[in-house]
Amino acid sequence: MPNKANQANKVALVTGASSGIGESTALRLLKAGFIVYGAARRVDRMGALAAAGVRTLPLDVTDGMSAKAAIDRIVEEEGRIDVLVNNAGYGSYGALEDVPLDEARAQIDVNLFGLAHLTQLVLPHMRARRSGTIVNISSMGGRFATPMGVWYHASKFAVEGLSDALRLELKRFGVDVVLIEPGSIHTEWGAIAADKLRAVSGRGPYAEQAEAMAKSLESSSREGARMTSPPSVIADAVAKAATARRPRIRYRVGFGAGPLILLSRLLPARAFDALIKRGSGVPA
Repeated sequence: MPNKANQANKVALVTGASSGIGESTALRLLKAGFIVYGAARRVDRMGALAAAGVRTLPLDVTDGMSAKAAIDRIVEEEGRIDVLVNNAGYGSYGALEDVPLDEARAQIDVNLFGLAHLTQLVLPHMRARRSGTIVNISSMGGRFATPMGVWYHASKFAVEGLSDALRLELKRFGVDVVLIEPGSIHTEWGAIAADKLRAVSGRGPYAEQAEAMAKSLESSSREGARMTSPPSVIADAVAKAATARRPRIRYRVGFGAGPLILLSRLLPARAFDALIKRGSGVPA
């Protein structure tokens, strides 16, 4: 990895920086020598980042005016954006039959369209410099599905396709597009997704599956959780991608990501389905 001096004056924007992967990534890029802007809807939750030297700003990725204001501010203050880390997102879980389409649209709006719009706003500045790195935080759930996560997986599969197409478009302009595919990470994400799942499908014909999957999801948020990795492993991967002359296209990091993605490609589909259901505790 290039030394810190090589990153002097380079500017990175990290979305969803108020906790978990985003917070850890903002601090890691700061340590690597970047000028780092951490963005989230709730600036009050980024006090520790501000104290460390990260420049915090409000951002709702689903609000076009909010996104434009954030990019305009960074360009006005720094004159450039070298790295965009599209991390903002959440997990909407529930059986397809139960999830209102308004919630499905909200999931796609945050995880896909919010990412796409922010990228649209940043690209003219990167193209003008003929350099830059777009880092999209996907998931191992962008390569295979788990029960009760239809709209979450739809959003992450879409992020994978968007990123692959975007990489082909931007190569001639010197802009790299990188996918990070986390495995199970110890953050509050799992507990929030479990609460949503119980609220949507905790009663009715899918209740048994929903409860089993909710327990699996929330296990990654428990203190001392086993079979998870800390957010720092994702932050380290982002830093590697942001500082590499020729970053990898995909970084599969965190508990289970590499082996499960490989098995999803090697096993027959029904055999992999059975493996996932058994691992999630969901009854056949």
